Amino acid sequence: MLLAAILFARGARHARVSIARRISFWFGLTALYVALHTRLDYFFEHEFFMHRLQHLVLHHLGPFFIALSYPGAALRAGVPFGWRQRWLRPATQSKPARVFFDIVFNPIVAVVLFVGLIYFWLLSPIHFKAMLDARLYRVMNWSMVIDGLLFWWLVLDPRPAPPARLAPGRRILVVIAAIPPQILLGTYIFFTPHELYPIYSICGRAFSWITPMRDQQVGGLLLWIPGSMMSVIGALIALRHWLRLSARDRLRTERKTPGKRAPVKATAS
Repeated sequence: MLLAAILFARGARHARVSIARRISFWFGLTALYVALHTRLDYFFEHEFFMHRLQHLVLHHLGPFFIALSYPGAALRAGVPFGWRQRWLRPATQSKPARVFFDIVFNPIVAVVLFVGLIYFWLLSPIHFKAMLDARLYRVMNWSMVIDGLLFWWLVLDPRPAPPARLAPGRRILVVIAAIPPQILLGTYIFFTPHELYPIYSICGRAFSWITPMRDQQVGGLLLWIPGSMMSVIGALIALRHWLRLSARDRLRTERKTPGKRAPVKATAS
């Protein structure tokens, strides 16, 4: 996180980064820092609804605002020029890197990963182990951060395709496709009449005035409503990009073939 902050601060002096984009980046990075590296982590480990609040920040809010700031140009500009030429460009243009990005930015894979990680870490046996093993706990949190960054970077890209990975219309479909599974899981957790995550009762709860079932219901609501609303907001922003690009006539599907001239009509002499 410190490296990202240094690169953006250096690059923002050279790249054209508006005040709004700077605020968006620093807000997103600060949100990730608070959710990962402060003493609030004690509450995230001892209340289910606080854990869901943490993952709402790690998977949705923080990556969303970082992606909304479009920091790619600033981050690249923050890398010294010699390093970019010698290390960064060959690494990003290598075959393994291209294959990796082709896979994770595939629209089906992106949706499955985005929703699938939520389901995976909320499976009762997996969740039980993750909350007891410090190493697995870190893997869980950082997997949510990385996947959130990849997903929102794909959805909120303001450019036409190419160079963007997806056309604006497909970006809207991708983010909308992620809404129903989140609602389904949130409603299941909310309406389940028994305790799904007893690890919080076993290890001791941070708030004794909240019953285990109430804690679980609030956690289900956080996944159900705010998580889905973030996806709706993402869809609206993707729609805004689509309308903007369409108004600027940058959604042409036909490309002129280089070197090919238009036919000349014969005229009577």
